[in-house]
Amino acid sequence: MNQRQLRVTIIGLHYSPEPSGNAPYTTGLAEGLIRQGHSVTVITGYPHYPAWRRHDDYRGWASKETINGVSVTRLRHHIPTKPTGLARLHMEISFGFRLLFTTWNRPDVVIFVSPALFSTAFGVLRAKIGYRRPSVGIWVQDLYSRGIVETSAPGGLTAKLLTYFESAVLRSANGVVAIHDRFRQYLVDVLNLETSSVVVIRNWTHLPAAPSEGQKSFRRRMGWGPDDFVVLHAGNMGMKQGLENVVNAALVAEQKGSNVRFVLMGDGHQRSTLEAAAEGLIKLSFVDSLPDEEFQLALTAADALLVNELPGVRDMSVPSKLTSYFNAGVPVIAATDEGSVTSVEVEASGGGIRVPAGDPYALVDSAEALADDHAHARNLGLQGLRFRLDTLAEATSINQYDDFVANLASSRSW
Repeated sequence: MNQRQLRVTIIGLHYSPEPSGNAPYTTGLAEGLIRQGHSVTVITGYPHYPAWRRHDDYRGWASKETINGVSVTRLRHHIPTKPTGLARLHMEISFGFRLLFTTWNRPDVVIFVSPALFSTAFGVLRAKIGYRRPSVGIWVQDLYSRGIVETSAPGGLTAKLLTYFESAVLRSANGVVAIHDRFRQYLVDVLNLETSSVVVIRNWTHLPAAPSEGQKSFRRRMGWGPDDFVVLHAGNMGMKQGLENVVNAALVAEQKGSNVRFVLMGDGHQRSTLEAAAEGLIKLSFVDSLPDEEFQLALTAADALLVNELPGVRDMSVPSKLTSYFNAGVPVIAATDEGSVTSVEVEASGGGIRVPAGDPYALVDSAEALADDHAHARNLGLQGLRFRLDTLAEATSINQYDDFVANLASSRSW
């Protein structure tokens, strides 16, 4: 543990009580650094994700609160009802502009969470031109320039400009955290960051141990029959998840008379479209986001947990849901491209199987195979849980962040 108490400010769009995406990790980092003895301030937006609407409890131009010892300043910003590329850009710029005129609590170190890259650029500019300049770290959770290519957004010149911009912003930092070795390789090889400036610190499992009872009663409440093999997808329902594949898989299951049943739990800007496409299907149901205890119960009550990605998504992100999935001790089905970051992660864990992205027949077949081989399914779940305990421990990651902020502070420009 670093013995020097530092003033650390963490800046990002997402924080508790948002239940998914980056928010649980930003919240965990802030509270973890508090436990390490640092003074931590968080500057964030108003809660809105994954529903893409402002939480009813937050109003006004700005608000301040203290959550588990962390001083949290929230800034109101644009929230798009349809998060297209331009709408997200508007959101990030509106948040970034407010960062220029907000008190940062005179930090020794400021850590920006990307996404959001464009608001990070505003923040880095302020950090670099101020009189009392903190050291700057950027925590890379997603790769913007890969995302614009892999989600079929406009490419060509736009992709090149975004790659240049992302490189410039990240190279302006004193240090960068990548959440996976594949990210680090991209940052160094493509975005031209110095090898010595990038460290890999894995995201961790932010949930406590999974519940060991209550699964049967939960299944009854949800209407899941004892013979149903429930394949649950939890989290955001957005573009990169490609969940039309699950709608198609539910149709295949019905046509086959399969006992496989799909459940989409959570929210996102694609949910209403998916619900419309699934109208009349009995092998697919939707569940709203649940609080932590109920969320964990849902994961452990399912028979398999699904990561579904749009074909072509390979390097842009590491699905945050995997850390929660492994914690549940339930086998994972990853519908993703061969060689993707997700497939590499699932293979490394030993906790699941991969099927091709966008292939609903393969998805149903893989679920049926697990339903027919209980021993194999159980073994996959146990291996995933072991990976969570050995590799995705929160204490290990927080200790690494403690060292990271200490190293940043030692390089501080006065």
